[in-house]
Amino acid sequence: MTYEIRPVADDDFFGWMPLFEAYCRFYACELDDAKALTVWTWLRDEHDPLDAVLALDDEGHPVGLAHFRVVPDSLLATRAIFLDDLFVDPDHRGNGAGRALIEYVHARAAEHGTGGVRWITASDNAEAQKLYDAIARRTNWVTYEMDA
Repeated sequence: MTYEIRPVADDDFFGWMPLFEAYCRFYACELDDAKALTVWTWLRDEHDPLDAVLALDDEGHPVGLAHFRVVPDSLLATRAIFLDDLFVDPDHRGNGAGRALIEYVHARAAEHGTGGVRWITASDNAEAQKLYDAIARRTNWVTYEMDA
């Protein structure tokens, strides 16, 4: 199957929202209306670094999303893209939507610098890691977090 990948538009909220809600549910993260509207506002604000694209099926229905942002890469003195969120509807997994979303984001990275694309995933997200291992290099970096 071929998927159209395109930036989100103002009228995409009701196509984006179920995908973002499912993504949050996948990671056991509570999503309420306020959080959803905050993220959507970031995505639509041209001054906010967070950007988004949708994967559309043959009928034009959104079946996947990617949220990403340009970040400085101080070790290489260039800019890279951090892929914050990637989600594909389970009915469309394994058909190329996830790969198409990542390839679209990777093409945007070339427009901003030579730092490429980086992302993280949960260690138990084995299904996604099959795709990631096929198209990218797994690093040895360890991620840490501090709560607010």
